[in-house]
Amino acid sequence: MEQQKIKHFICCPFTGLGLHNGFRGNRFLKNRIQIFKQFVIPSLQAQTNKNFVLHCCWRREEKTNSLVKELMAYLATIKEFKTIHTFNGILFYDDKYPDEVARERLIMAIHGSLGELMNIIGEVDYVLTTIQPSDDCYHKEMVANIQKILENPKLQAVGFDRGYICNYLTKEVKEYSPKTNPPFFTIKFPKDIFVEPLKHLDYISIKKDVDKYKAGTAYPSHEFLPYALNYGIIKERGFVVGVHQDNISTSFDNPYAGEKVNQEVLKDFGIYDVKPLIIPFSLRRTIFSKLPHKIKRKLRFWAGEKNWILRPFFAIIYNGLRN
Repeated sequence: MEQQKIKHFICCPFTGLGLHNGFRGNRFLKNRIQIFKQFVIPSLQAQTNKNFVLHCCWRREEKTNSLVKELMAYLATIKEFKTIHTFNGILFYDDKYPDEVARERLIMAIHGSLGELMNIIGEVDYVLTTIQPSDDCYHKEMVANIQKILENPKLQAVGFDRGYICNYLTKEVKEYSPKTNPPFFTIKFPKDIFVEPLKHLDYISIKKDVDKYKAGTAYPSHEFLPYALNYGIIKERGFVVGVHQDNISTSFDNPYAGEKVNQEVLKDFGIYDVKPLIIPFSLRRTIFSKLPHKIKRKLRFWAGEKNWILRPFFAIIYNGLRN
């Protein structure tokens, strides 16, 4: 049988995702870029299969941001893989917005990004898109294994259900086994569906009513992807969640974190030799980092997710502690 021709994008949503219009200020972005350069890039460079393109997604406003321009120049020097940047937002449904708004944002992001993407896609049968959080890492065999697994014509997507969690400040590592589907997955699109916004949207929509979401809604977050596509689960620990005091929702004392493991496991992710992260001291962030995980999540909910009169008040507290 003739081998499938693919284009594999590793998609990193830098800005445009979630609350605060998807932008948490230049201080946050500067620190996140530092983490990306120090941990994520070495992990991508360590991939045994370099047949992929790093796709950095930004808001339109970041076209003139000097921090972004500096990162673009830096990535242009990386020899191991190619990089493309688009400035039309993220290419997946954002459940922090009402359904109709989220749907329209996704359609516009797909439509706006296709020009740049089509120049790279070329003559292929399928387009693979792997979600790459800007502060997390994949196993060095991820690209090779994912491409092999998705040769199965019955599978439309595949992902890891467990990994590790690493404190980037100390390089301590624990096993990590979340109860819901984590954001470490790859979707396989037929090319003609990927490049047509409405077909693209229909392809990634959930096929039955789930919780508050109706059938036909684009998968609202990574937990719902198995309801949208024929989904395969890889049982090996295939990712590292990085924590560093600047996380939006994850901490090292996460309830899904297990036993500590030897740091040598980081060799499989290309970051064993990376030095611990050093970030500027902040008393407010230090206080925030000491709060129990449940309190952090409750503050985040009150400050940005719950629609109530005290939301601005708690937003000031939450952002003040984290910035």
